[in-house]
Amino acid sequence: MSGHAARPGEGGQAVLERIQVSVLPITGKHAPTSAVTSMERQDVNVTKKSTGKEISNTQRVWTSLVSGAIAGALAKTTIAPLDRTKINFQISKQPYSARAAVEFLRRALRTEGLLSLWRGNSATMIRIVPYSAVQFTAHEQWKRILSVNGAESKKPWASFLAGALAGVTSQTMTYPLDLMRARMAVTLKAEYRTLRQVFWRIYKDEGILAYYRGFTATLLGAIPYAGCSFFTYDMLRNLFAVYTVTIPGFSTSLICGGIAGMVGQTSSYPLDIVRRRMQTSAIKGQHYHTITSTIVKIYTEEGIMAFYKGLSMNWVKGPIAVGISFATHDTIRDTLRDVICEDRYT
Repeated sequence: MSGHAARPGEGGQAVLERIQVSVLPITGKHAPTSAVTSMERQDVNVTKKSTGKEISNTQRVWTSLVSGAIAGALAKTTIAPLDRTKINFQISKQPYSARAAVEFLRRALRTEGLLSLWRGNSATMIRIVPYSAVQFTAHEQWKRILSVNGAESKKPWASFLAGALAGVTSQTMTYPLDLMRARMAVTLKAEYRTLRQVFWRIYKDEGILAYYRGFTATLLGAIPYAGCSFFTYDMLRNLFAVYTVTIPGFSTSLICGGIAGMVGQTSSYPLDIVRRRMQTSAIKGQHYHTITSTIVKIYTEEGIMAFYKGLSMNWVKGPIAVGISFATHDTIRDTLRDVICEDRYT
């Protein structure tokens, strides 16, 4: 015990602590109180650094805005040709089939050229960049307001509500751009050459209220679509984290986002048909003025399956787009927040 003899002026408690420091770590069973405290602080700091809990809400907002904008642009550009094909079948009485979809793409290539498959994509970008940015940011903020805490959340309805409110928020702010994109997708280039021309023609021929034609149907569709998408995505991410081995983050987000996209698209697709008919009725010479009359007209003339026309294509493009969107958003957002945390802790 000579090595642990009391030093001049050293109390009994100090001697005991020195004995614990020198002896207990050797056994591997315990750690001294001061060492435990230090390790706990270090673990907390590492956790906060990796999860981004230390960043301010302002930093949360702008990192989510930037990552959401990039994610939306990349996802929509990837599936733009399929999107244009789907819209054309949605607004016509022609029965949908895979062969008919391929024929539409071949005809567009032959008569209008390769870039025609991305016709209206400039309007899509103008819309999707703010739409996706607002949606992802609003979802994170609504989750904070509703106290949705991932796997620890005891309120699954609140997770669905946060997604639904995010969809309503983003649709309300960007709807006119969605309408103009739909108009460009179903017309020839000679009819609407630029987004500015579409904007002016709608105002001149139909009035300012025309910018929100089909808006109610869009909101009704956004609630199940965004609610189911975000709810399914968060639920699957939590299940992956708890019950499976670790998979690289981008792959996990891609898989979960793909499944979430399929669920969301299926839940809201009939209302997507209704809103597309209402958005493009003025240029197609058809009369779709209200949700009820549009539903009755479609059902009477084309039958119940018309409300699911093109859904099989959505099961292809929807999971691709939503998977890319979620994965890109999460990857860029987490990278930006890691950079912020590294700057703070260095």
